Amino acid sequence: MSTYIALLRAVNVGGTGKLPMTELRAMCEALDFAGVRTYIASGNVVFQSRLAAASVKKQLERSLEDYAGKPVGVLLRTADEMAAVLAANPFASAPPERTLALFLDAAPSPDTLATVSGQGTEAIALGKREIYVYYKDGIARSKLKIAAAKDGTARNMNTVATLAEWAKQGTAQEAK
Repeated sequence: MSTYIALLRAVNVGGTGKLPMTELRAMCEALDFAGVRTYIASGNVVFQSRLAAASVKKQLERSLEDYAGKPVGVLLRTADEMAAVLAANPFASAPPERTLALFLDAAPSPDTLATVSGQGTEAIALGKREIYVYYKDGIARSKLKIAAAKDGTARNMNTVATLAEWAKQGTAQEAK
């Protein structure tokens, strides 16, 4: 079995995409995912499955669409990938609540930084399938727009660290 972290896009944010975490857990369990745990109400779920990542993503997206009546994006990472996202954070010395990893399905385009608009004091760096952003003055004041982010979903580094730890624990359970 593999441990996965699913990050749902636009769930319970700004009054859109209402999805109680009890429903998300039940949905994952109905798909035969094991050890299902949700973290905060913004669509983060850690679980184990025997399926390949592409199958997990497809099944979860189908279930979410059936529930919501519209597509809900799912960004999927394995336990090792989430640990690597945390380890690769180029802004590790910055406050974790002001530093985000923007998760994407594919590597960001090499011209991603050239297409950013509204950048003030924010620092941006490209990752493997992520874009890291440090909001020096906080996210609330930011006017930053990253075109590549439209199909992604962001999590602050506190959330990334918790999800990485939970996934590590799930991987340790698998080994027993």
